[in-house]
Amino acid sequence: MIQDYQTNMVYLAHGLSHYVPVCRNLLEALHREQIHAEFLPYTSSYKHVWARDYMPIQLEKTMVFYFEYWPDYLLGYEGYIPNVLEIIDHLHLGRIPVDFILDGGNFVKCGDKVIMTDKIFKENDWMERKELLATLEDYLQVQIVIIPWDRYEIFGHSDGMVQWIEGNHVLMNNYINTDPGFRKRLLEALTPHFVVDELEFNTPRLNKLSWAYLNFLRVKNTIFVPGLHTKEDPLALQQIQQFYPDCKVIQVQGCEELARDGGALHCVTWNILADVYEWTKEEA
Repeated sequence: MIQDYQTNMVYLAHGLSHYVPVCRNLLEALHREQIHAEFLPYTSSYKHVWARDYMPIQLEKTMVFYFEYWPDYLLGYEGYIPNVLEIIDHLHLGRIPVDFILDGGNFVKCGDKVIMTDKIFKENDWMERKELLATLEDYLQVQIVIIPWDRYEIFGHSDGMVQWIEGNHVLMNNYINTDPGFRKRLLEALTPHFVVDELEFNTPRLNKLSWAYLNFLRVKNTIFVPGLHTKEDPLALQQIQQFYPDCKVIQVQGCEELARDGGALHCVTWNILADVYEWTKEEA
């Protein structure tokens, strides 16, 4: 399975162009770092903003793990789901299909492990839990670590809760400031498998969008952190740089509208390893 630090290309959905500031700022930041970016085909609708959730998991350069994306939060709103098979075929990618209902936002890659919330059991309640996990682990050749679903977030995604640093080391969101009770449950699920660091914002009247900072994009050793035009912006940048000392951390401003709609930079991108033309600094 391809890890984020191995990726070199970013796809965005065309629908993101309706969020003008963040789309422009993100594309400019990727260009400055000589990271190739393109728009996904068949995503021209204004409803097709979030690329991560429906796009498959890249196993090898030309092979992906294709799952069913029919989340309960989009029942009656199927127009938000593009034809993923058309996209995959257009990109000339081979696929390993499964009939499980999964969600790219509920899939945090951590080397030989993947972190998912227990919402996966609700979406696939026709299958016994142990059998579901064993089958997924066999397909993906990883250990799946299940964490509790934060019910204040309807999507059941793990990518706003925790991110991988390296080895058995992960970074957890700032539940210490927002929900100490849930933080305890989350630590109980993570600490048997990982060393856990935490974001923390000891500021008065913490901005309710502060969760979005952890929903960042990593390509190679560059991390693109959401900017929300709040007092927590420099604190988030400073802390994430501290936890990722070998990475270049860049803040992309204009993400507050995305965050209000429930996502951030990880949600609107699909980063992969691909054969792309490598720019030089002189050409950029």
